[in-house]
Amino acid sequence: MTIGVTIEKDFHFRRQARGRQNLRPGLEPAQATQDMPRVPRLARLMALALRFDDLLLTGQFRDQADLARLGQVSRARISQILGLIHLAPDIQEEILFLEGSGRKLDLLLADLRPICAVADWNAQRRRWRALMRAHGKQR
Repeated sequence: MTIGVTIEKDFHFRRQARGRQNLRPGLEPAQATQDMPRVPRLARLMALALRFDDLLLTGQFRDQADLARLGQVSRARISQILGLIHLAPDIQEEILFLEGSGRKLDLLLADLRPICAVADWNAQRRRWRALMRAHGKQR
């Protein structure tokens, strides 16, 4: 005597690096629409810097080394990201609300590090405006 049993399960393939495919459970997620602008990487890093600063100030993490271990990045990278909190508040706000643009026009963290090193917020603002003009993003 044989009993027929049918098991149904949704799954999909996810393409990975170098053409490898990975079997994933569930239905394939909807593709992102091209109409939605992407959030610039620098804006995401600014948000991350603010979050890291909050985690350190509230004592949820003891130091930057703990953050680095959790994020599986170097302590130097955490320090670079946290350097953004030294920017003038109005510059931080502008960075958070940068509009998505082509990859060629995106600002890099390396572009901002010299500005973060300046303690005078007025000097930071002058350098920020010059950087924005150089990238064709005048305000």
